[in-house]
Amino acid sequence: MGNAASLDRLSQESSTRESRSSVVSVGKSIRYVMTKNRPYIGARTRSESTIVSKLFLTVLILALSMPSGITAQTPTGRLAVTVVTEAGVPVEGARVSAGERGNLTGASGQAELTIPSGAATLHIERIGYAETDVAVSVPAGGEVEVRVVLETEAFEIEEVVVTSTRSGRRIEDEPLRVEVIGREEVEEKLLMTPGDIAMRLNETAGLRVQTTSPSLGGASVRIQGLRGRYTLLLADGLPLYGGQSGALGPLQIPPMDLGQVEVIKGVASALYGSTALGGVVNLISRSPQSEREILFNATTRGGGDAVLWLADDPEGPWGWSLLGGLHGQITANVDDDPWADLPSFRRVVVRPRVVWDDGEGRTVRATIGTMLEDRRGGTVDGGLTSEGTSFSEELNTRRVDAGVIGRFLTGSGALFSVRSSGSYQRHEHGFGNVTERDRHLTAFAEMSFSATDGAHTWVLGGALQTDAYRATDVAGFDYTHTVPSLFVQDEVSLTQSFVVSGSARLDRHNVYGTFVSPRLSALLRPGLWTVRVSAGGGYFAPTPLLDEGQAVGLGRLGALPADLKAERGRSASLDVGRQAGPMELNVTLFGSRVNDPVIVSPLAGGRLSLENGSDPVRTWGTELLARYHAAPFHVTSTYVFTRSTEVVGGIRSEVPLTPRHTAGVVGAWEDEAWGRIGLEFYLTGRQELEGDPFRSRSRRYLIAGVMIERRFTSGVRLFLNAENLLDARQTRWSPLLRPDRTPDGRWVTDVWAPLDGRTFNAGVRVRF
Repeated sequence: MGNAASLDRLSQESSTRESRSSVVSVGKSIRYVMTKNRPYIGARTRSESTIVSKLFLTVLILALSMPSGITAQTPTGRLAVTVVTEAGVPVEGARVSAGERGNLTGASGQAELTIPSGAATLHIERIGYAETDVAVSVPAGGEVEVRVVLETEAFEIEEVVVTSTRSGRRIEDEPLRVEVIGREEVEEKLLMTPGDIAMRLNETAGLRVQTTSPSLGGASVRIQGLRGRYTLLLADGLPLYGGQSGALGPLQIPPMDLGQVEVIKGVASALYGSTALGGVVNLISRSPQSEREILFNATTRGGGDAVLWLADDPEGPWGWSLLGGLHGQITANVDDDPWADLPSFRRVVVRPRVVWDDGEGRTVRATIGTMLEDRRGGTVDGGLTSEGTSFSEELNTRRVDAGVIGRFLTGSGALFSVRSSGSYQRHEHGFGNVTERDRHLTAFAEMSFSATDGAHTWVLGGALQTDAYRATDVAGFDYTHTVPSLFVQDEVSLTQSFVVSGSARLDRHNVYGTFVSPRLSALLRPGLWTVRVSAGGGYFAPTPLLDEGQAVGLGRLGALPADLKAERGRSASLDVGRQAGPMELNVTLFGSRVNDPVIVSPLAGGRLSLENGSDPVRTWGTELLARYHAAPFHVTSTYVFTRSTEVVGGIRSEVPLTPRHTAGVVGAWEDEAWGRIGLEFYLTGRQELEGDPFRSRSRRYLIAGVMIERRFTSGVRLFLNAENLLDARQTRWSPLLRPDRTPDGRWVTDVWAPLDGRTFNAGVRVRF
């Protein structure tokens, strides 16, 4: 993506300060990778928001105090460092450190450090250059000036630039924390589940892929404890997958053509409107290069995949890619009861892309895609329910979509961007002898203009989105939502170490009214630490397509009340992180509140009603992340604590299917020539359950897995993956099939643990 802000800053890097010390140009060669049975909780004397505020303040104080590291009694001296390129151009944003002390260079390439007197090693690093160490000696009370020349590493560098915030900044410069799942991590999960991205998302801290339709395996993505309907799933910033949870979402997207995944946690309505109340998952496609590959995979549960990737990046401005996939699964009855644990499905995916880039800041990317899928679940052949009957559930999906993105850099350095997309989905959903058919159309267009003016990088734009739903067999649920929007964003670099970003969006919803969604974020770099603070507000426009309704069909829903209101939410987060050599540490505190939440209540005759709750849903928690990267070893550890409560029947209780504790450890050894070996462990804590006849709280469980990939010089790669080695499986501890049917028509319980159990898959990947 063209970045007006970055180009403008680079054009200003023209002067350098003379130094009294000699030029240093030594450096290490470092490679960077670019690229209603619920327990009562009871009344509280203090609200969760008060607790979260105190936690935020505590961590902020600790973050600001930790870098000091020098007592008043320690003799100190001052280092004045100037960092330049081999051509003498100042290097902005280089990290300069000596022991526990650190700073970043400004636009003039200068940084100052106060360190203990005596001998020390000065370390300088910046993406795009070789890391450099310089021996220095600082007298007590004195000052030493050092001029360092960084050597370029031209062919090994690929910066990680995020696009979801519209600023196009490098990830380390973003005031709003955006988590990026890089291509290497995407490829690892590609060898485990080539047909979908559910596993990759589920193993990301703070995200949980929750099964919403046990019979068909449908799922949605929860972010930091908020329900899946609040999560917006995008492809290159476009709503290609529509907004209907019954489309199964992450279970229908193959990862072969993904370059990276960007995740924004917390209210993001200021960026993307009502459907981003809980956050955003943005799938960024691979840039076309001259490469071909094909992958075949088979599982011990009767699943199979065949994926083809073709791409070309010729000498001229045009490039293209083509993704094709065939995916299937036979019905699997793991626990030998009358009900299928894994539904059968057949899916075909085709997605070509075309890219035009004139090399002067003007690019156009276009895509068109189609997906056909048939799913079937329910009783197995010969299986009967407690009523002595068989029951099948089916979902046939047909989808076609198209999108285009254009970015045009003007002569003044400003950037004009346009985005547009359309998607059409058709479903035929069978519940026993009842069939429900529907159509869903989404159309989207956006224009924005961004530029840099001094310390300000601003974005101004407008958008229009229409979502239309038509139910063929059930009356009373058709809707058309049209939302014109205006948005503005401004990022201010107050200093090299302090950046503030503010954004706001004005939406005029044709059904629910006018909404203003603000967001404020700040980035502070005290020494070697990075602190991000962010808060925002937004809304969600309800539709009849809630998870609860889609699990039983719209025919079970009562008419939508005329006074149904939009859900309103606000969230805040504090992130404190540090990177020291091969180690990266990050702590996140988060909290959110959703007012007027839409709840599902039972009616007479087994029907369900939607209404606004009078009490808010409150969620708060913390995330811990630790990474160690020192080739050939890579280790990532995560821990997430989530507390989410809501009021049901006048009692505040835990939100069902939300584990308080989750943790994971992933380790990998990789050799470019030989291949890789990976080992992973994921622990999921207890979850409160609702309406389960067998238990009111789930068990905790541990999932362990190992993956081996062997590479050969001919471009052939063989892989073997063992998933869930300990056979953690819900049906080992509780039945999935209920003893009798619920009034609203469900035959199975909610899913709180894996249903497939221990599974092996193996395959071959060939590049040609």
